[in-house]
Amino acid sequence: MNLFRRITSQPHFSKITKRTYKYLKSPDQSLEPPLTHGIHVFHSPDAVGIVAKLSECIASRGGNILGADIFVPENKNVFYSRSEFVFDPRKWPREQIDEDFLTLAMTFNALRSVVRVPNLDPKYKIAVLASKQMLSADFLQRYGKDIINIHHGLLPSFKGGHPARQAFDHGVKLIGATSHFVTEELDAGPIIEQMVDAVSHRDNLQSFIQKSEN
Repeated sequence: MNLFRRITSQPHFSKITKRTYKYLKSPDQSLEPPLTHGIHVFHSPDAVGIVAKLSECIASRGGNILGADIFVPENKNVFYSRSEFVFDPRKWPREQIDEDFLTLAMTFNALRSVVRVPNLDPKYKIAVLASKQMLSADFLQRYGKDIINIHHGLLPSFKGGHPARQAFDHGVKLIGATSHFVTEELDAGPIIEQMVDAVSHRDNLQSFIQKSEN
């Protein structure tokens, strides 16, 4: 059974987010073990056919996509994706996986294409930030791993410092926090999860801050 989930933004987000959706599919019960779980992260200039080629790359080797998050900011000409898939390592060896995704990356002039197979690869770390410090492009490239930031505001609105004050000044009725992947652009990476709380005219700036940080 296929499940297609479309994530729609609130009205004041609609001009900022061009395209964001999540596709989830239950694993094919006909596939027998041993299956191995893989994760692919892709960042390239936006172009027609990326999703089709990504799906073809995995399916042509007998793999099965379990989930794919796609994010394309409006007027940025940038494409981000994170795909989770299962595959039989006997049919798709680890070295061949790297070669196939490298071919995909070269086809679309990708800025980043990373494949991880947790059961086969060495352990890696994911950094989590809750900081006002902005990381340089040079640091992100040298670090080479996923970094997640916790922003005390509802992105893509209210980027940068003092998001609760920005929300208070705009008189919004929903505030919260956002976890997202860090990119070179401030608070512009793909959104992972958001927590939302309601506010009203009875709330003051301090209660805005408390609700967005709790």
